[in-house]
Amino acid sequence: MMNNPLLSKPLLALLVAAPLFSACSNNDDDPTPDEDNEQITTLTYTLTPQGGGTPVSITYRDLDGDGGAAATISPATLVLAPGTTYTGTVAMLDETKTPAENIAAEVLEESDEHLLVFMPSGVNLTVTATDKDRNNLPIGLATQAVAGTANAAGTTGSLKITLRHQPGTKDGSATPGDTDVEVTFPTAVR
Repeated sequence: MMNNPLLSKPLLALLVAAPLFSACSNNDDDPTPDEDNEQITTLTYTLTPQGGGTPVSITYRDLDGDGGAAATISPATLVLAPGTTYTGTVAMLDETKTPAENIAAEVLEESDEHLLVFMPSGVNLTVTATDKDRNNLPIGLATQAVAGTANAAGTTGSLKITLRHQPGTKDGSATPGDTDVEVTFPTAVR
């Protein structure tokens, strides 16, 4: 057998040990994983009539999160005046922390990762996001709500508000991402 100077014992030992060194390395360049979904214990939707008038609001509160005590909605129904256009704002808090964390501020800061979706059902109401992220996609913390004709006497519909967490996938639709919070408010136009 020929003696190959390129495969000397020290070089061969280095080649065998190289995978061990790389397997044990501390790679600080690894990307950090996506943040978890937001914890939201309280969501308030406030609507102020354009041109003046008394604001109306409705609040969902679930201080212990999923399970445990049931969530509350106050007042029992969001009542809007027919033929009225409102300027709306959404406030969200995580009251499991002391002091309570302003989740709406976090959503605004990470607006290219979040979308509030408004879905009225059984009520003549149109809600449109009026705020935009840096990619000119809707956020939904600020809205315009237009209440049309009144509900039939005694009927109540609903307004579902969903916060979608869409890191790296936001496209202006409700489809991508995960749900941070979803609340259905009884709603009437009368």
